[in-house]
Amino acid sequence: MPPSNPSSDRGATLLRFGVFEVDLAAGELRKNGARIRLQEQPFQVLAALLQHSGQVVTRDDLRASIWPADTFVDFDHSLNTAVNKIREALGDSASSPRFVETLARRGYRFIAPVDGGAAGATVSAPVLAQDKGTRAGAPAPHELHPELHVPFPRRGLVRALFALIQTMYLIFYVSGLAHLRDAERVASSFLPGWRALVIVGAVLITGAVGIPLRFYLLSAVGFDFRKLGGTFARLFPFVLALDQLWAIAPFLLLPQIGVGLAFAATAALLYVPFSERTLVRLAYPVER
Repeated sequence: MPPSNPSSDRGATLLRFGVFEVDLAAGELRKNGARIRLQEQPFQVLAALLQHSGQVVTRDDLRASIWPADTFVDFDHSLNTAVNKIREALGDSASSPRFVETLARRGYRFIAPVDGGAAGATVSAPVLAQDKGTRAGAPAPHELHPELHVPFPRRGLVRALFALIQTMYLIFYVSGLAHLRDAERVASSFLPGWRALVIVGAVLITGAVGIPLRFYLLSAVGFDFRKLGGTFARLFPFVLALDQLWAIAPFLLLPQIGVGLAFAATAALLYVPFSERTLVRLAYPVER
């Protein structure tokens, strides 16, 4: 490993950066005094990067110090997973890093200023002020997503919203396929002849294709598939075309809901695929 920082030479056990604090002795990561859960290996990687902040820590250095030679694991996958968990805990992004920078084929570097001091040492004035404000009930400053420029939401809420959207489309598909005769009757009243059959065929084909797609996305978010961001980015053109086509589904209910409500529902559905993409980018940032 590169030579350690002066802070680590002083035997520091508390390392602070921004609103975060790492207690090396207790093995804890905290944000504004609140503990953030981080597993052992990701914490060890974070500690190594913090103790050598501003310097490149190579992948070989991390392997030698954290993964013993007699450990039989997929090191590359384990390290990538550990770094992703660190970024998730810090609200960081691989494409626009504020804390952990990736150097392709070399290693990682912690790029934020680190304030190190012995346990119990006086906290620097800005951090102390933030801690006092938090204890007094004042809201903590909002951290913005580096790409989307919105405050980081709770990841569980983002995943739940994405899953609800997939469930909504599943209901659309099943309902459309179960009422094909009604769809044909409504389509025939506006587009007589073969055009109505085209509409019915589109409902049948896209519904049959959409059901397995939605089950895949539901299972991916349910099992927290960490590569969903990249996978969804590749699927998005197809998802967009499918969702835009089904955005006109409310017009199949025209006799029941009327023209105004059908237009309103279609306008809302036209935006849904873009909200899906945003939710995926919030919960599953693509590793670069």
